[in-house]
Amino acid sequence: MIKSLPPAESVPPEMATLITTQNPHILSLVISCRKITAQVTNPNSHSIIAMASSSEQEFAAQYRTKLNRFPRSHNFWNSKTASRIGEKIAFRLREIGVSSLQIDVQEELSRPIHHRKMVGPFFESVKRAGISISGAEDLIFLG
Repeated sequence: MIKSLPPAESVPPEMATLITTQNPHILSLVISCRKITAQVTNPNSHSIIAMASSSEQEFAAQYRTKLNRFPRSHNFWNSKTASRIGEKIAFRLREIGVSSLQIDVQEELSRPIHHRKMVGPFFESVKRAGISISGAEDLIFLG
């Protein structure tokens, strides 16, 4: 049975912080050798509220350079790109008033080690921007 939350104006302030911290927004990363995408979803409605990706216009010139290079590279993004995407999503989250996120630690630990090394700067740039990430303190990034 799903319980609905009371309207925001009828919730006492101490209860409002409890409601907002019970269900933090969920950060998920979609990673391939061609691009990295960060999505933040609302846990109540499962809708995407913010998104940043290496396929955005800012990264197009760098992508074309790596695409046309010979010998071809198997990875079209790096830790610097991941860090910039972290900054972009943190900026978008601050604009809409989100200050805390949650990640799936098991999913992050199941990634290949070379992807985990490159995703480390992503999490660091999000934290530097003032967004707290619960679960990221358990991750160990090498390099």
